[in-house]
Amino acid sequence: MAMAHIGVNAWLKLVSILVSCFVGILIVASQASNDSSGRPRRFKPHELANTLPKSSEKVLVDQYMTDTEAASARVFRVYKPLLPHHHNQCDEYLYVLSGRGTFWMEDPKSQQEFGPGELLYFKKQTVHSLPDILEEPVVFMSLDTPRRSPDDIHFENPEHGSSDSWGHDRGSDEL
Repeated sequence: MAMAHIGVNAWLKLVSILVSCFVGILIVASQASNDSSGRPRRFKPHELANTLPKSSEKVLVDQYMTDTEAASARVFRVYKPLLPHHHNQCDEYLYVLSGRGTFWMEDPKSQQEFGPGELLYFKKQTVHSLPDILEEPVVFMSLDTPRRSPDDIHFENPEHGSSDSWGHDRGSDEL
C-alpha cells in the first residue's frame, strides 16, 4: 500500500473504513476469545506491553492475547530493525502503542515515520519493513485476520532471518 497524500474527503473515508475494520476485528477477536465457560476475556495491551523484556537478542518478542482460526491478537515489542518480509496467511493491522520509527510497505521509497496512536494496515503477501527505530520502546498491538501462525514470516532475502530469529511467547494470561 503506497503511502501518498490524499484529499480531506478521501482521507476521512479511508479513516472511517479502517475504524470499521478495526472495530469488526475487535468484535470477532472478542467473540472468539471466550474461554470454555463462555466468559468474555479482557486484555489491557499497555499493561501487557510492560511485561515484555527491556532487551532481547531476538528481533521482536510477542505475547498472544487471542489465537483462533478467525483471528489472532497480540502485543509485540521490536528490538531491532525488521528487514523486508511478508506474511502468506493474513492481513495485518498494527496499532502503535508506543515508540517511533520508520516503516514502508511495497516499496522502500514509501518510507514514512510512525508514532503512537497510528494504525498501519497491509494485506497478506505485502512486503514491508521497519528499517529504523527512532524512539524506544517500539510496541504494537497486532490484529491478524485470519490468524497468523508464528512461523509465517518470509524474508525477501532468506539470509536476513527466519521465524526462529523472532521471539514468540505464546502466553495469553488475562491482565
